[in-house]
Amino acid sequence: MIGNSYGKEATVEQLPISKGIAGVSMKLEPGAMRELHWHATAAEWAFVIEGRVRTTVIDPQGYAETNEFHPGDIWYFPRGHGHMLECLGNEPCHFILIFDNGYFSEFGTFSISDWIGHTPKPLLAKNFGVPESTFDGFPKEEVYFARGAVPPEKPAIPLEGWKLPAETHKFELLEQPPHKVYKGGREWRVDSTRFPISKTVTGTVLELDAGALRELHWHPTSDEWQYVIDGKISVTMFGSHGRVRTEELEKGDVAYIPQGYGHSVENVGDKTARILIGFNTGIYAAIDLSQWIAGNPLDVLATNFSKTGRPVREIPAQGRVHFE
Repeated sequence: MIGNSYGKEATVEQLPISKGIAGVSMKLEPGAMRELHWHATAAEWAFVIEGRVRTTVIDPQGYAETNEFHPGDIWYFPRGHGHMLECLGNEPCHFILIFDNGYFSEFGTFSISDWIGHTPKPLLAKNFGVPESTFDGFPKEEVYFARGAVPPEKPAIPLEGWKLPAETHKFELLEQPPHKVYKGGREWRVDSTRFPISKTVTGTVLELDAGALRELHWHPTSDEWQYVIDGKISVTMFGSHGRVRTEELEKGDVAYIPQGYGHSVENVGDKTARILIGFNTGIYAAIDLSQWIAGNPLDVLATNFSKTGRPVREIPAQGRVHFE
């Protein structure tokens, strides 16, 4: 933490059930930068909530990209790709980072100041072909958040010039029309079919009107990580053998649903709720309970539930009027 800049983690350390996905809520004040670093154990996916952010990222082929992000934009950095994040302008920025590994931690994150600060000067001098004195005054410990002048509005040219990768790391999610509009809500979704570089994370922004329900469903190929951007929701999770748990979440709270666990999301507040949802897969997949029931003939359902006639026939319709 430096000044009003911070990073708040939600990993298996803080949320033990969250083994497949971790998250960080990060805020940078004007002039602050999350220093050059890389993550050895996870890819990074991010959603900007407020303010403007500039990033640079480099890949193993030496291609580098600089982008500016606004609220509603996302980025994706594959595991091990070096990058930095800095606040643009005179207003702070806030963004949510999602990692495709719940065991992600700062011990799996490698910072440039930490590396240079703990490497012998003779080795550094030989590596770069410069005098040892070049590194006099460099930080001895990890900087993490660096503070400097507010960056120029136009990004400066990299030392080796522009060398852009084939795939961009940026996607303007909320600039797109909703993926779907339902009775009671809207959903913006992006996976690797629309954002090719994002091969291990799918992201969704879900809006639920007051009283609306994202119906009972499960994800057969991924875990689900939720961050409440605004509003108040109730999440009910089913884990087989009678294991059911309901939790209420408000702005800033996090929830986690393991792969294959049944669950629902309900807006229990008096205003529209907005939830950021991340999945540790590049291709989205979900099965709704009502859809499953509707995919079976009436005689099968009657035998399964020891019911006949109207009650069983109406179940699928009742499930699908809320939110798919």
